[in-house]
Amino acid sequence: MIVRDFSKPGRSLTIGDGGMVCTSHPAASSAGLELLRAGGNAMDAAIAAVAVQCVVEPHMTGIGGDCFALFSRMGEAPVAIDGSGRAPAAADVSWYAERGFKDIPPESPHAVTIPGAIAAWCRLNADYGNKSMAEILAPAIRLAEGGMRVTPRVAWDWGRQLARLSHDPDARNLFLPGGRAPEVGDLFRNPALGGTLRKIAEKGPQAFYEGEVARSLTRKLRSAGGLHTEQDFAAARSDYTSPISTRYRDHDVYECPPAGQGLAALMILRTIEGLDLADARHSEADRIHFMAEATKAAYRARDAYFADPAHVDVAVDRFLSDAYTDNVRARIKRERATAPDDWDEAEHKDTVYLCVVDRDLNAVSFINSLFHAFGSGIFDPETGVMLQNRGSSFRTTPGHPNAIAPNKRPMHTIIPGFLCRDGRPVMPFGVMGGHYQATGHAHFISQLLDWGRNVQEASDEPRTFAFDGKLALERTIAPEIKDDLAGRGHVTEWSEPPMGGAQAIWIDHERGVLLGGSDHRKDGLALAL
Repeated sequence: MIVRDFSKPGRSLTIGDGGMVCTSHPAASSAGLELLRAGGNAMDAAIAAVAVQCVVEPHMTGIGGDCFALFSRMGEAPVAIDGSGRAPAAADVSWYAERGFKDIPPESPHAVTIPGAIAAWCRLNADYGNKSMAEILAPAIRLAEGGMRVTPRVAWDWGRQLARLSHDPDARNLFLPGGRAPEVGDLFRNPALGGTLRKIAEKGPQAFYEGEVARSLTRKLRSAGGLHTEQDFAAARSDYTSPISTRYRDHDVYECPPAGQGLAALMILRTIEGLDLADARHSEADRIHFMAEATKAAYRARDAYFADPAHVDVAVDRFLSDAYTDNVRARIKRERATAPDDWDEAEHKDTVYLCVVDRDLNAVSFINSLFHAFGSGIFDPETGVMLQNRGSSFRTTPGHPNAIAPNKRPMHTIIPGFLCRDGRPVMPFGVMGGHYQATGHAHFISQLLDWGRNVQEASDEPRTFAFDGKLALERTIAPEIKDDLAGRGHVTEWSEPPMGGAQAIWIDHERGVLLGGSDHRKDGLALAL
């Protein structure tokens, strides 16, 4: 294994053999490790960590959001859970079409689907956990009630969301104390959230989806014009699903199925595998160009066809077929970027990702999200819950596969990933970052398997993203490469925020060691026993 140049800024791999937790926030990693030390397993640690993130990274995630997970029990093939929420029973597309909705405004109550995270956490705990929810949620409760200190990346992100936090007076009062965002080192409390977590710890998911919490959330949403009812909350549930996968360089890459965009990640991987990005004949601009073209093709299909499989048949086998992939690859030209209309499908953010492996090689790939920063910006002060805006992904066009409909789940961007080889799990991984995630998964896997980089090195590599007609590049990419790409017809721009945030744990079965990486673009770290 190559050792990094210690004279340059960077991070070393985290090494352990008794368990490891990788998250985007130090307090969350510490909480997960605390559960492992107390005899909890990987699932206990993952839920403890993400609950803490709902407190300390309130712009990124919360119990008013959704989650997905891939879980491997002691070396078995991974299983998937869909913890995303559904639209209210009254949310028929005709209602929106009749009222002239061209889309679902992200700051409106119509963007709020029934939160699915708590249903998924409690089901995973009941089926796979060792510890009680009371013990698992204790660190998050402590931080919500006693206060958490704001870390640098959290403060930077928070300060960019003044508008989102200003349209709801309740959100403004808590999240903009004195009319400003908290700064690095400030103490922030959300005691009402701590109280809601205490209820869940004591009574389980019913404490969230029935009774006073559901009643308060419904009242808040309906006062803003939402169609939600207490019955919608009471009907919430999470579902186990069968993961989908594809081969890449003698490994199997697993993703959750639609309505998530994991299928797009697999489509990109299939496309770039035949382009051999590590070939010495390719320049760095070539590689970025190929990834951009593969991304555009996959995202066009995503936006045209990906939807809730309970309502629409998504042709997974077709999108992962050799014929489909060969057709996409044949249309990619080295010298020229394709225009959006060159693909035959019709055109169409904030999240936390973590992973845990314990001493028994139970492995969890876990993602939880409010979608945009601070979700809808609609905050219920009685429960301390910020509500997500995942429903803004719905279409208001009757007949579209992703059209809003009663009890339907929207197309989701949040995706956990899992890598296996020869039938054995070798890496839970994820790259948070809204729409970027499918491209982020493909880029991360390519860095590992095409270039032989370790999980920290793969995370550190510069990122690019072709989306919405533009090719965004991180500023660590050389200006001459940007010029080269512009010369091929890409509309290039420097990305102001860094792209995404990766976490991954590599399981070295032969040596019995865990190798963890945590993205320098976030505040977090990997911790090991």
